[in-house]
Amino acid sequence: MAIADHHNSDGKFWNFCTLWQSGTTTSSSSSSTQNLHSNQNGVGSNVARASTSVSSVARSLLPARRRLRLDPANNLYFPYEPGKQVKSAVKIKNTSKSYVAFKFQTTAPKSCYMRPPGGLLEPGESIIATVFKFVEHPENNEKPVVDQKSKVKFKIMSLKVKGGVDYVPELFDEQKDQVTIERILRVVFLDPERPSPVLEKLKRQLAEAEAALESRKKPPVEAGPKVVGEGLVIDEWKERREKYLARQQVEAVDSV
Repeated sequence: MAIADHHNSDGKFWNFCTLWQSGTTTSSSSSSTQNLHSNQNGVGSNVARASTSVSSVARSLLPARRRLRLDPANNLYFPYEPGKQVKSAVKIKNTSKSYVAFKFQTTAPKSCYMRPPGGLLEPGESIIATVFKFVEHPENNEKPVVDQKSKVKFKIMSLKVKGGVDYVPELFDEQKDQVTIERILRVVFLDPERPSPVLEKLKRQLAEAEAALESRKKPPVEAGPKVVGEGLVIDEWKERREKYLARQQVEAVDSV
């Protein structure tokens, strides 16, 4: 009996130790599982942040989608006439599906200016802008820079806007993050005495720009009453009334 009791007591003690070890193992395994999940969550969030940063970097490296099509696309051609103000032209077309504002900038604002310097274009609308430049005389008997690129550059920027917005240059300062640099155009001089397809195209574009400018200067045709002189309005009803009053006066004279 003593031996049996001794064995029983040892068995109880072993069962208790086993229970304690199993409980410890269970808690350890649960804490390990929690740590694993937390590590996995941490790794997942880090991967998400890394992918987001990579995506933003990739978007910044991609070329901006152009809203305008320019003709000519890369250069501004001027006739080389030293000591004179010469003109060039560029056709700007809005190829997007939204309203677009455009703006010129130049590295030589003292000798160059644009007409118009900026504006708004509806979807599909186009305009021919005229660029004016004063050509300096070559220094120290240098050779003319005909058919060569000048150091002067022109930058054309675009900005997507809502319809009905009035154009002001400050739009590009207020929305700098949305501004797209469309093109940087280099100045190229042409020999005005030597015919070339580029020179002939420039002449056509300048003629179209002048014709468009003259048409904008003309007053719009009004369908309402015609205004003659200062405040004299002539319309059909007034003419009828004057004729009626004239007949009344004639009949009154005849009756006397």
